[in-house]
Amino acid sequence: MITRREFYINGRWTAPATPRDCAVIDPSTEEPCAIISLGSEADTNAAVAAAKAAFPLWAATPPVERRAAVVRILEQYEARVEDLARAISMEMGAPIDMARSSQAPCLPWHLENFLTAFDHIQWIRPLGDHAPTTQIALEPIGVVGLITPWNWPMNQIALKVIPAILAGCTCVLKPSEESPLDAMIFAEFCHDAGLPPGVFNLVNGDGLGVGAQLSAHPDIEMISFTGSTRAGRAISIAAAQTLKRVTLELGGKGANVIFADCDTKAVERGVRHMMNNSGQSCNAPSRMLVERPYYDTAVNIAADIAASIKVGSAHEPGKHIGPVVNKRQWDQIQGYIQKGIDEGARLVAGGPGLPDGFNRGFYVRPTVFADVTPGMTIEREEIFGPVLSIIPFDTEADAIRIANDTPYGLTNYVQTQHGPRRNRLSRALRSGMVEMNGESRGAGAPFGGVKSSGRAREGGVWGIEEFLEVKAISGFDIAAE
Repeated sequence: MITRREFYINGRWTAPATPRDCAVIDPSTEEPCAIISLGSEADTNAAVAAAKAAFPLWAATPPVERRAAVVRILEQYEARVEDLARAISMEMGAPIDMARSSQAPCLPWHLENFLTAFDHIQWIRPLGDHAPTTQIALEPIGVVGLITPWNWPMNQIALKVIPAILAGCTCVLKPSEESPLDAMIFAEFCHDAGLPPGVFNLVNGDGLGVGAQLSAHPDIEMISFTGSTRAGRAISIAAAQTLKRVTLELGGKGANVIFADCDTKAVERGVRHMMNNSGQSCNAPSRMLVERPYYDTAVNIAADIAASIKVGSAHEPGKHIGPVVNKRQWDQIQGYIQKGIDEGARLVAGGPGLPDGFNRGFYVRPTVFADVTPGMTIEREEIFGPVLSIIPFDTEADAIRIANDTPYGLTNYVQTQHGPRRNRLSRALRSGMVEMNGESRGAGAPFGGVKSSGRAREGGVWGIEEFLEVKAISGFDIAAE
């Protein structure tokens, strides 16, 4: 049993002001794997005070020195990547091979992309030839509160902490209480990389406690949050009283629009993407829209692929999906599966209950529903589990209408060999991202959505700019520089 009750505040590990134990549950076994403490308002205030005291000096630190500090964090990761992967696997249920190949490496991937973007930022530049003494300066916004989720824990820490400190901000991180161990290892990376005290602080807690305290704190200038749309609304309301900047990366209900001329791997690719991470990804292609001439074929392929996906313990090597994160999540997913059956969708793979061979652990059968119609609960609501809905369409206009008829707008997908059609769909779909024919977004492209998916833009130069203020300066003496 791991015991990690301390918080990282002002450059050292600090005991909680009032201990409040919280068990971290291994979802593969349903047994506690660690004990942490949830923070109190005193802990939050101490962390914010440390960040506030550190801000003037860190903001004035030359960009080249901030860059060097981030490079040293990367060096710490490279020395301890296995520790990070094992922590993620244990706390949130990612199979160990996936934790090593996909979850933990989110840190170097984003870090290196941020460094590339950072090297091209002009911290002060002229407005234009028409106004030679007017300069535009980019300056750090101040102390920032960062609230991250459990499903891709290191991914979101990297997308928030790294650009914040590159921008010259100081920060307080509240990771999910479901997945705190990887965040505490990251805090050790920051410490061993020699970040000045107060630049990075970590306080464990829940949303109603530390999360709400950060959102309303008068000394925090910005909140960056990734999580549910419901929580995002609550954070926005709390932050409004102090006029903070709020950036939200929230849920999704992505449409994967598959035309009859798609490539032979399109359906399989869509199913495997949906089931990856046990369906616990906000950008999962959870609605498969299929052109009617190809519909029956697609349903059969999807059912076969889902049936072939193995489910197993996060501690075992191999290409399988693990459990979902906790009992609450498992119960919610089971409720959606039953709702799909009750509302008349055709179950073609998976279904309710534990997979065969399991009597313990939060495992969900990879599930596929066909003949889903717009308006069904499983078509409208984010399930956040390995459950795919397949919907037929007749025309391109129908596909666009169905895809856009959702409160969400994070990622949509298009599968067709017809180039002009791809281009039309990419512009007509209402989402922050569109991925086509299995091609991932390029390194440094922004991640974020529209509508109820929030409007954050994380990654690359856009991710750094979220932590910067724009200052217009007139009468600047260019000759003095």
